[in-house]
Amino acid sequence: MSTIDTTYNDLGLSLQQPVAQQSLGQEDFLRLMTTQLQNQDPFKPMENGEFLGQIAQFSTVSGIQEMQASIATLASSLSANQTLQAASLVGRGVLVPSETGWLPEGGELRAAAAMPASGQLVVDIVAADGTVVRNLDLGTQAAGIASFTWDGLDNAGAQAGEGRYTMRARLVQGSSETAVETLAVGQVQSVGLSRDGLTLELLGLDPAPLADILQIL
Repeated sequence: MSTIDTTYNDLGLSLQQPVAQQSLGQEDFLRLMTTQLQNQDPFKPMENGEFLGQIAQFSTVSGIQEMQASIATLASSLSANQTLQAASLVGRGVLVPSETGWLPEGGELRAAAAMPASGQLVVDIVAADGTVVRNLDLGTQAAGIASFTWDGLDNAGAQAGEGRYTMRARLVQGSSETAVETLAVGQVQSVGLSRDGLTLELLGLDPAPLADILQIL
C-alpha cells in the first residue's frame, strides 16, 4: 500500500476523503423514523400525538420542497415568456423616463412630460455644453402625459446637430413654476438579460429596464 500511495503523491494526486452529508433527505428521514419505531421501549411506546407530529413534520417538509420546485418551474416559464415579449420590441419605439432625448440626423426628437396638473408647459432643450438651444412653449396641457416633438431647429432657425439633448420641462401656473419629469421616446436596438432582469438597449439613450416602459409606440 505504501508504494501505491507514493505513486499517487509523485503524480501530484491525492485521495479525497468522502464528504460527509450535511442534510437529511426524505429517505433518511423515513429510515430514522422506522428505526425509532423498531427500537422503542415496549413499556414506553411513542405517544400517538408525538408520532403524528413527526408524520406532520415530514409532510410539511415534503410539501415545501414540492412547492419550491413548482415555484422555480413557474418562474422559469415566466422569465422565458417575458424574454420573448421583450424581443418583439426590437425596432419599435418605447416611452421611458429620461432627462435626455435623441435627435437623429434630419429627424425629430420625440418626448413627453408627466404633467402633475393642468397648466402651461414650457420645455428648454439644452446642448451638451449647457447652452439652451431651443425654448418650446407648448401652451396649456392637461394633467397626465403630454407628448411633444422638437424639429431640431434652434432659436435662430438653424438646424442643430444629431445627438443627445437634455430636456428641462416646467409647469407654469400664473407666477409659479414647477419642475416636471420628462420622458423620452427611444428605439429599441436589442434586449439584454442581467441579474436585475431584462434591459432594453435604446438608440442614443441610456439602457432602460423593461419595467420602466410607459408606452409602446
